[in-house]
Amino acid sequence: MKARLGMSPIAWWNDDLPELSDDVSLEECLRQSRSAGFTGMEKGRRFPDDPDVMLPILRAADVTLCGGWFSGTLVNEELAVNKDRIAPMIELFKAVDAPCIVYGEVGRSIQGKRDVPLAQKPKLTDDEMKTYGRTLTAFGEWCAEQGMPLSYHHHMAAVVETEAELDAFMAASGEGIPLLLDAGHLAFAGGDPLRAIDKHHARINHVHVKDIRRAVVDGLDRSKQSFLDAVALGAFTVPGDGSLDFGAIVQRLADHGYEGWFVVEAEQDPVKAPPLKMAQIGHAELMRVMTAAGYTVETQGFPKA
Repeated sequence: MKARLGMSPIAWWNDDLPELSDDVSLEECLRQSRSAGFTGMEKGRRFPDDPDVMLPILRAADVTLCGGWFSGTLVNEELAVNKDRIAPMIELFKAVDAPCIVYGEVGRSIQGKRDVPLAQKPKLTDDEMKTYGRTLTAFGEWCAEQGMPLSYHHHMAAVVETEAELDAFMAASGEGIPLLLDAGHLAFAGGDPLRAIDKHHARINHVHVKDIRRAVVDGLDRSKQSFLDAVALGAFTVPGDGSLDFGAIVQRLADHGYEGWFVVEAEQDPVKAPPLKMAQIGHAELMRVMTAAGYTVETQGFPKA
């Protein structure tokens, strides 16, 4: 089985908490992650939106664009609005041969609101979830028809956060909207990543290998503290530096035949957790557990002409 390792630039630049950002250029971010062994990087705010500008940067760094976040609002806005907003991103991602666009629901979400505690996260009724699932399926099918698949990101503080909500969303939606499995977000929400893999492996097309610091997560007062408070306190980290058993998680994905990207996404304070050091720790741990699970990790970065 083949796999590829990528990173998210959120370790270097945090869009929601600018104070948790390292003052480095895009080129330096790519250089550091590539030196640690990663061959892919998801899109961040310092990436250009013009493929003629982006491609030479990726080529020079020997890094592939392995995904990127789209702030979707389908829980409270029309399909047409989201189609108009994602259309330029689809064309960009096609031009640089990215594997997928990560759909993150921000409608009704409190993930970017530091003054709203975790306990006040939005919740959908059964009927709302069914409608939402149908809408996401239609949107995913449309994006695939344009040439770019989506990957649905369940997320803390959003409408699909808990394992039960993920199960309900998966039941309400169809194959037209594949799933991004994020071990860290699911564990933070009290879910079991292994059980989720067993239930939903057929639709997983992208994986975020985010770790958590269990002591930080368990120590939160969710009636008072927000998702961004948790991030600032160090709730997330890279594999090998946290509390999750990635040997078991990666093995379970291998058991179900998953092949594709494993992306380290770990937002934290770059002063306390230098991104290059974290990248090195995460890469070493992933290579250890992926080799044990029978994966061959591809080492080529930007596709050769």
